[in-house]
Amino acid sequence: MTNASVREFKMPDVGEGLTEAEILKWYVQPGDTVTDGQVVCEVETAKAAVELPIPYDGVVRALHFPEGTTVDVGTSIIAVEVAGGAAPAQEEAPAAAVPAAEPEKPAEQPAARQPVLVGYGVATSSTRRRPRKQAQDPVARQAASAVQAELNGHGAAPAAPAAPVAPAAPAAPAQRPLAKPPVRKLAKDLGVDLATVTPSGPDGVITREDVHAAVAAAQAPQQTAPAAQPAVPAASAPDRPAAPVSYDTARETRIPVKGVRKATAAAMVGSAFTAPHVTEFVTVDVTRTMKLVEELKQDKEFAGLRVNPLLLIAKALLVAIRRNPDINASWDEAAQEIVVKHYVNLGIAAATPRGLIVPNIKDAHAKTLPELAASLGELVSTAREGRTSPSAMQGGTVTITNVGVFGVDTGTPILNPGESAILAVGAIKPQPWVHKGKVKPRQVTTLALSFDHRLVDGELGSKVLADVAAVLEQPKRLITWA
Repeated sequence: MTNASVREFKMPDVGEGLTEAEILKWYVQPGDTVTDGQVVCEVETAKAAVELPIPYDGVVRALHFPEGTTVDVGTSIIAVEVAGGAAPAQEEAPAAAVPAAEPEKPAEQPAARQPVLVGYGVATSSTRRRPRKQAQDPVARQAASAVQAELNGHGAAPAAPAAPVAPAAPAAPAQRPLAKPPVRKLAKDLGVDLATVTPSGPDGVITREDVHAAVAAAQAPQQTAPAAQPAVPAASAPDRPAAPVSYDTARETRIPVKGVRKATAAAMVGSAFTAPHVTEFVTVDVTRTMKLVEELKQDKEFAGLRVNPLLLIAKALLVAIRRNPDINASWDEAAQEIVVKHYVNLGIAAATPRGLIVPNIKDAHAKTLPELAASLGELVSTAREGRTSPSAMQGGTVTITNVGVFGVDTGTPILNPGESAILAVGAIKPQPWVHKGKVKPRQVTTLALSFDHRLVDGELGSKVLADVAAVLEQPKRLITWA
C-alpha cells in the first residue's frame, strides 16, 4: 500500500430509511479510469431511479454485482484503486486494459470528502464519462472474475497499445449520450443503443419518443419479411383479438417483484394489516366545479398553469382538513400516541412507467390556488418523466388518488403507511340528477374516503367527506370556508 490502495464504494442509502437498491446499469467496467464526481452506475430504489457518482479518483478494479441485482445498503458494489503518489502501473491484468497515459490521473481526494448520494447526475461541465466500447474484443478481459464476466456486456479496453484508436474512430461517442434514467431503461428493455439514437430534446437530450422512433426505423425494413406479416393484421384489425398470439408464444410470463412494485406491495400489505381501514362514500353533483374549472382556465392569474378538476378537489380537501384538523394525523405505535400534524403534505398518487408512486406537495395548506396549480403541474410532469426524487415521496400526511382518469366510478383505497386518510376520486360523468326539483343531466362523481379507525372515528371521517363534497357542489364555499 505504498503507492496505491483499493477503496470499496458501498451502496448508499439514497433515500431515508431504504434498505436496498437494484443496479440498473453500469457506466464503467474494470480497467476504466474514474474521476471524483463521475457517475458510475444507475440504481433503482423503492422510491426512484438515481445515478451514483464515485467520490474519488482511481481505476476500477472490480464490479461486485451484475446489472439487475438487488443489493443491500452498505454492501460494497465497486472496488476502485486510488493512487497515493505514483500511478498503479504494477497491476497485472487490469493494468493491461488501461491505456498508458491514464495512470497520470490526479492523486486521491482528501479522506474527509463525503460521497454525493443522490441526484440525476452531476453537472455535465464537471463530469467526464469514459465512453463505453463495443463488445468486440472479449479476450481483453482475461483477468475478470465470473461475476465481472457476466457484467461484460459492453466489452473492455483492448490490451494492445494501438487498439484504443479503434473506438475513437467515430467522433460521436466521445461522450455518453444524454438521456434520463427512465429513457435509458426503456432503451435497454427495447434493445436500443442510445449512441445510435438521434436526440430531439433540449441540449441534445434523448427522449422516449426518440427511442420509439429508433425502434420503428429499425423495424421498417423488416415489414416485407414473411415472418413479420402476421403481426400487422393482428394489430390493425379490430375484430381479431391479439391475445391468441401471446398465448401461442408462451403459457405464462414471470415478472420479478422489485423496485417500486416490491416496495408498494410491502407497504400496502403492512398498511392493510396494521391500520383498521374504514371507507365511506358520497356521490356529489360537481357541475358548478366543472364550470369554475373552465372559468379559471381563462383567468390571467392561471395563464400557463395546469387547471383541472383535481386542482379544485385538492383545494376542497385542504379546506376540509382545515375545518377538521384531527384528520391530518398519524398513529405512533411505539409511543402509543396520536400525532396531529399542523401542516399538510398533500400526496398525489401517480401511475408511472416504474409503477405507482405517491409524491407529495410540501406545505400544501399554505399555498394559494395558483401556487397549488403550479405545484400540481410540476409534480405530475416530474412523475411522468421519471424524475421524482426520494425526498418528494417522504413525509406525506394525506393522499388523493384519482381513479376517475381510468373511467372507474370509485374504489376503496388503502392508506399510505404513516397517514390517516386517503381520498379516492371517481370518474366525472353526466348523469340524471334531481336539481331544483327537476331531473336534469348533471356532472356527477363519487368520492371515497378511507381512514384509520384507530384515530379517526366515523363522525370525523364523515365530516371531512361531507365538507369535501359540499365545496365541490358549491365552490363558493372555498371563499367562505378557507
